[in-house]
Amino acid sequence: MTNWIDACSSDDIEAEDVVRFDHERRTFAIYRNHENQYFCSDGLCTHEEVHLADGFVMESTIECPKHSSIFDFRTGVVETPPACENLKIYATKVENGRVFIEV
Repeated sequence: MTNWIDACSSDDIEAEDVVRFDHERRTFAIYRNHENQYFCSDGLCTHEEVHLADGFVMESTIECPKHSSIFDFRTGVVETPPACENLKIYATKVENGRVFIEV
């Protein structure tokens, strides 16, 4: 069963930025791209479980702060190794200035 979880205010995330969201022993990364769209993925890099919220966002990608793997956070696809496993992504919506993720 899936639930929509109120994760944060849409104003909490600047354009081309990411925030960490922890919920029920899980960590998520919530992104806002250069086109003012919001996305969500698992919050840890698939290579060595480093928090992606400490990474660098450019347009619609996140670069892991430890080994520089780059992921497209719209799809979860790895664009640059050393990571070789894609990120899990979650449906995201914005309502009344709040960002919700479906988990």
